[in-house]
Amino acid sequence: MGLLDALFGRSRPVKPDLDQLFGLPSAAITLQAAIGFSPTGLGSVCFASIEGGAFAQVQQEVRALLGADTERGGAPVEFSRDAYGYSWLVSRRDPDDLPALVNDLHAVNTALQDSGFGPQLLCSLVTFQDAEPRRLGLVYLYKRGTFYPFAPLPGQKRDNPLEFQVKATVKDDLRIEEDLSRWFPLWGAPGL
Repeated sequence: MGLLDALFGRSRPVKPDLDQLFGLPSAAITLQAAIGFSPTGLGSVCFASIEGGAFAQVQQEVRALLGADTERGGAPVEFSRDAYGYSWLVSRRDPDDLPALVNDLHAVNTALQDSGFGPQLLCSLVTFQDAEPRRLGLVYLYKRGTFYPFAPLPGQKRDNPLEFQVKATVKDDLRIEEDLSRWFPLWGAPGL
């Protein structure tokens, strides 16, 4: 970082650290014990849309990578686009097998990054629910290497008290995004 960057308050972008995803299983145990949220078995990776042949190639590679043939024990993989034009890759696992789901998400992020699509990667999401059932997502911001909780309510509202409770609960398990302006709502995200 140069002198002018320091003077003008610019900072160097944080390098993605995909290994942060491996903190999710311990955070899940903490969430379940402390406030009753357990994994749903659904996780997803969100990326800016990749058009045409490149998108088809990414789909093929990811299906091959995750062994999407469920008859042989692979993870079911779905691709979709949301109302905002972002692409989502969704992986489903048994809710009790969060480590396998985390491995899927890590592998997909790594494959996209290694294929030159790192700039298109936005976030990864793992969903949880409690007995009510309220939904909760732990969102990993690819470009920041941090997590934040997202707790949607009906009518495109957020359960801010729950989000802050989750932040306090998992702060020792995950690197939490401190800049609250980066806690983006993920309306319509898979599983939420």
